[in-house]
Amino acid sequence: MINWQPLLLTFQLAIITTFLLLLISIPLAYWLAYSDNKLKSIISTLVSMPLVLPPTVLGFYLLLAFSPSSFIGHWLDEILGIRFVFSFEGLILGSMLYSLPFMVHPILSGFTNVPTSLIEASYILGKSKTTTLFKVLLPNIRASIFTGMVLTFAHTIGEFGVVLMIGGNIPNKTKVASIAIYDEVESLNYAAAHTYSFILFAISFVILMLVYWINKRYFGR
Repeated sequence: MINWQPLLLTFQLAIITTFLLLLISIPLAYWLAYSDNKLKSIISTLVSMPLVLPPTVLGFYLLLAFSPSSFIGHWLDEILGIRFVFSFEGLILGSMLYSLPFMVHPILSGFTNVPTSLIEASYILGKSKTTTLFKVLLPNIRASIFTGMVLTFAHTIGEFGVVLMIGGNIPNKTKVASIAIYDEVESLNYAAAHTYSFILFAISFVILMLVYWINKRYFGR
């Protein structure tokens, strides 16, 4: 009999991370797509860094930055009562940073593929940038937004290094499914490790198949 809490915690983390990243990534991707700011290349590089950066490196620096002994961590703990180290909030922060490109890149691709003529037509009709974003751009990149959400959700489910470094291995608090698998393997309890692994494999497979099916059926992609 396996403990279902790590799986429930994993899906809770994935849902919250996906929702928060969606709110952040739409304006960020919009800015990256249409801004001429000189910092654009630097921001683009930082957004993409998690794709090539070992997750333990990111987790290590998050651990240093937000530990109670650091200035930032001490200030957050004392003034705001927020502690990111060895907490579920820390898992969310680490997951958001590590999954950021998986949400931003599909949305950014969607923005850049919208025909310029549609945007210009909206401006000619006297529509503001905000109205153009919500009435023209977002409806035309629904498939990209959906893909970003699904990829972010699936990627968060499989995270290990980042969540282990900043969240630790605290039962019912920061012990997600990937860490539970590691623990079971270390304990030579391969049956439980197989159960956790198969559930994550099956869910990831279904999610990706659903993306392909929905994109083909409803978005013609």
